[in-house]
Amino acid sequence: MKIVSLLPSATEILCALGLADQLAAVTHECDYPAYVKEKTFITRSLLRPDMSSGEIDAAVRSQLVADAHSLYTIDRVLLAEIAPDLIVTQQLCEVCAVAYDDVLDAVRALPHKPVVLNLEPMSLGEVLADIQRVGEATGRAEEARQVVAALDARIARVRETVAQAQSRPRVAFLEWIDPLFCGGHWNPELVEMAGGVDPLGHLHQPSTRIEWEQVRAMQPEVMVISCCGFSAERARQDLPLLEAQPGWAELPCVRANRIHFFNGADYFSRPGPRLVDSLELLAGCLHPQLFKTAITTQV
Repeated sequence: MKIVSLLPSATEILCALGLADQLAAVTHECDYPAYVKEKTFITRSLLRPDMSSGEIDAAVRSQLVADAHSLYTIDRVLLAEIAPDLIVTQQLCEVCAVAYDDVLDAVRALPHKPVVLNLEPMSLGEVLADIQRVGEATGRAEEARQVVAALDARIARVRETVAQAQSRPRVAFLEWIDPLFCGGHWNPELVEMAGGVDPLGHLHQPSTRIEWEQVRAMQPEVMVISCCGFSAERARQDLPLLEAQPGWAELPCVRANRIHFFNGADYFSRPGPRLVDSLELLAGCLHPQLFKTAITTQV
């Protein structure tokens, strides 16, 4: 089977199922496991890599109004040369990957019509179900069951440990800083499972723009910053924008030094197996007395 993955998360799922050798092409953003960076890239972004967070947001909004299909491009010539049997893509977010309609349009031009598998999870449970769907579509159903079972066991261990917590801190989970976006999709669920409360999050719904006064009013005890597509170091460059906001220094999370930056490109933004890693890391931040390790960048 020749497979084209148009999602970093799908690439991770396919590799977890032992299908790396069947990956004929991946996206320019696929970087895990590390060896997939040696695969052929079939997409590219038209956003400049040196753009600021505000510039990226403005460009995305402008393109969504004008033409959502121009943020990412797919190499149609290469796609025809590969003649894939399966394309794994998504319709969840138009700013995260090649638009679904563009994928279908490219497929219509192929003499050999591949199966197009659309992944569109809104919750952690749906991510696990997607792993099973990919397994069934690729003849790896048993491998998928084993992967999901192992992930379920890790989730259960987090839940059991969190049950011992004496409190549930208020968490401001931010997916973007300029402008501010709250956590969406599965992220408010992860906060709850990790033993926190996210008053601003949109559970199983897209992340939305919020105002600073909403963050200030909730007086977060912990702030988690995981900017979509950014490394922790890149997200941390925008910290001065938060520090300039009124009332910043008085926030409980600032006074307690409980501000954590995560690599959004690796963890919370990718609906694949590493969402369980994200849950474990988050639990370690919220309840360090119960979890001994937490890999984060902290202010």
